[in-house]
Amino acid sequence: MKPGGLVPPPRRTAAPSCRDVAVLAPDRGAYGGPMPQHTDQGGDHRAASAPHASGSAESSASSGTDAAGLDDAVARRRILVTGATGYIGGRLAPRLVQAGADVRVLVRSPEKLADVPWAADVEVLRGDLTDPATVGPAMEGVDVVYYLAHAMGGRGDFERAEADAAHTVADAAAAAGVKRIVYLGGLHPDGELSKHLQSRKDVGDVLLASGVPTVALQAGVVIGSGSASFEMIRHLTDVLPYMPAPKWVRNRIQPIAVRDVLHYLLGAADVPADVNRTFDIGGPDVLRYGQMMNGYALEAGLKQRPIASLPVFTPWLASQWVNLVTPVPRALAVPIIASLQYDCVVHEHDIDEYVAPPAEGLLRYRTAVRLALQREKDGDVETSWQDSSVSGAPSDLLPSDPDWSGHTVYTDDRETDTTAPPSELWKVVESIGGENGWYSFPLAWAARGWMDRLVGGVGLRRGRRSQTTLRVGDALDWWRVEKIEHGSLLRLRAEMKVPGGAWLEMTVAPGDDGGSHYRQRAVFFPQGLGGRLYWFAILPFHGVIFSGMLKRITATAERDAAQRAAAPGRPAAVATDAS
Repeated sequence: MKPGGLVPPPRRTAAPSCRDVAVLAPDRGAYGGPMPQHTDQGGDHRAASAPHASGSAESSASSGTDAAGLDDAVARRRILVTGATGYIGGRLAPRLVQAGADVRVLVRSPEKLADVPWAADVEVLRGDLTDPATVGPAMEGVDVVYYLAHAMGGRGDFERAEADAAHTVADAAAAAGVKRIVYLGGLHPDGELSKHLQSRKDVGDVLLASGVPTVALQAGVVIGSGSASFEMIRHLTDVLPYMPAPKWVRNRIQPIAVRDVLHYLLGAADVPADVNRTFDIGGPDVLRYGQMMNGYALEAGLKQRPIASLPVFTPWLASQWVNLVTPVPRALAVPIIASLQYDCVVHEHDIDEYVAPPAEGLLRYRTAVRLALQREKDGDVETSWQDSSVSGAPSDLLPSDPDWSGHTVYTDDRETDTTAPPSELWKVVESIGGENGWYSFPLAWAARGWMDRLVGGVGLRRGRRSQTTLRVGDALDWWRVEKIEHGSLLRLRAEMKVPGGAWLEMTVAPGDDGGSHYRQRAVFFPQGLGGRLYWFAILPFHGVIFSGMLKRITATAERDAAQRAAAPGRPAAVATDAS
């Protein structure tokens, strides 16, 4: 089954004792446990504490050699990355480019990569991992394949879809003579697993049995700016001064910084050709989930939270709770919480025999949190869980106007002239949403967001990747950036629960005497009778919401232009809904 004398996957050994990891923070009664005040101190010889670093170091693959020490031979290889629009893939691809690799990415929606800084440095192919007709050509001439696609928020028979994709990739890689597959799966115990963890394990098994030498890395909770796990910890801790929690807050977890995940992914491309097995990867700290929350609290300048473990909190109830108080939607909260039902710690450190740890050591948990917070404060979040497509959300592009013929479509179209120059008006348009708000009737926007959360939608709390810039594919509260022409056009597609397809389009054009012309258009394609009733039910609010947006967006641009003219070189204040 594994030709060429490949090394088979090992038998899993017993879970490590406290000597096998840097620290297992003490349990403190019924609470999740306070975080030790000096958790950045200490550690074993394999995972020394990293020095204090700036936010720019969060995703650095390594210091010293390029990209975790990839040698010249690896740097010259052609590498295929799947999942390049996701959280990990979107960070790995540019680092492979930086190392000198010839990088090709296979994505379902190439337009999502149109505005990423590294788009021109890679070959972008459109395709679906379940379609042999697109996967096969993508494998031609490829030396290494990174398999980073997961249906984390998948619904329905997602196990079948993931298995089909894995078999398609495995067969195509073997047929094309690929020399190495690198897969990132989930850290898990032996025995019965949740459906999502079992599916990720099954994908790894398919790739390991492909005949192509495969390194299947298994990571637990990934900590980095924009990661779903970090956002869940951050919002739970920020919002709740006291948290009744499920009993799994007492389970042991071995988080790993996104920087270190990238380090091992990069290094895995260059392991010996006969290695075909799984490797557990984790950071130096083993903590309980409650202690991870309190570790975040210390780094964020908050008081440590008392956390009561309640056995009546089922995974389903916990996912509803997370859905309501964090921006992580229920479809994504379910698999994350399901993975927390078990102790998730590394069972072996064999990866160190093939990929040396970073020269400065693996990042401690609180250091990773500190770097993530700094990245978010600086507005320098490279990728986010929000970048991934939302299962069940509308994904069709807005049809061009001639295509509307014969279809029912409702629009709210408003326009006005302003004395603000186009550049100032565009800055306001591009910074809309998130903490900056929507410039009208914030209570109505918040109420609609809560309604969406209650039915399992994404709601209004996803925020935005950057407070000042947008790119195609960015999540923006309950919208997704479908098209952007910097300086002139922003088109958003709704991903909230709505009986039809909804878009919001804002355009900026030069006007008279140095001013601008602003147009704002909402478009709704109703689905059935429910869609039509929905439009007419909210129609009375449009006069308040959309007219308010029109007036305040242009007024804000005029104010900013006046401030800039009065104090050249000084940045204008950013307006919010409350201003």
